[in-house]
Amino acid sequence: MKLLRFAFVPLCLLLGLFACTTNPVTGRKEFTAGVSPQEELQLGITSFDKMKQEVPISHDANANAMLQRVGQRLAKVATKDMPNAQWEFVVFDSDEANAFCLPGGKVGIYKGILPIAKDDAGLATVVAHEIAHAVSRHGAERMATSQAMQVGGQLLGAATQNAKPITQTAVSAAYGLGGQVGYQLPHSRNQESEADHIGLIYMARAGYDPKAALSFWQRFSAFNEQRGGSKTPSLLSDHPVDSKRIQQIQAWLPEAQRQYVAGGINEPAGAINKPTGAPRGSDVISR
Repeated sequence: MKLLRFAFVPLCLLLGLFACTTNPVTGRKEFTAGVSPQEELQLGITSFDKMKQEVPISHDANANAMLQRVGQRLAKVATKDMPNAQWEFVVFDSDEANAFCLPGGKVGIYKGILPIAKDDAGLATVVAHEIAHAVSRHGAERMATSQAMQVGGQLLGAATQNAKPITQTAVSAAYGLGGQVGYQLPHSRNQESEADHIGLIYMARAGYDPKAALSFWQRFSAFNEQRGGSKTPSLLSDHPVDSKRIQQIQAWLPEAQRQYVAGGINEPAGAINKPTGAPRGSDVISR
């Protein structure tokens, strides 16, 4: 236990003292030290351009029209929280049931998610979730945390350089495993929950019935079960288990329903309530 406590001193100092930005939707303090919005934006643009060159783009007219229709409605809602976004929505020709949003509003979906989405409201659930990741700068948080972990490891190595080799190995292993299981994975799960919550509010404000999100995640859970379900223990997963996700959506629905205007755009009604299990301090849907 002494080794574990000692191993996390550098990381706790770095993460605890430098919460540099504030989530524009929830008000949560975010650790994004060393990753500027401009750098993040450029990284998103460069990565998306590269992906469009390497992954086939779908020419399905219906799929593309559906994504543009849904994406532009959600962009109108989210632009207030991400004013420098350069919105772009692309359907990739892949059977993978997945989607993502890179910094700067670069949204990609794979055709494999469309049968699960079924309709505009189902797709809005997916796209709003991904946009919420970008608005919340979750990618920058992950990069900053990774950098902090590296610095913490270097400080730890310097502090134990005169210790016995077996002690150095034990401390290093405790630091690496503890940082992964004790902080990074739980934080990733909390980011997913935060994106679910913000996404639910965004789709409601864009005029999509938030109850459709519950139906989507139930279908997605059934899809996962058909594939054999996730074999990863919840403690080692970077996403919440489907049952917890559905439970959280149910808890947030009354709040989202109050911001829902059928078929129209609703003006934001202030910061949303912080979700249960929100983080204390880009993305794939599938596991």
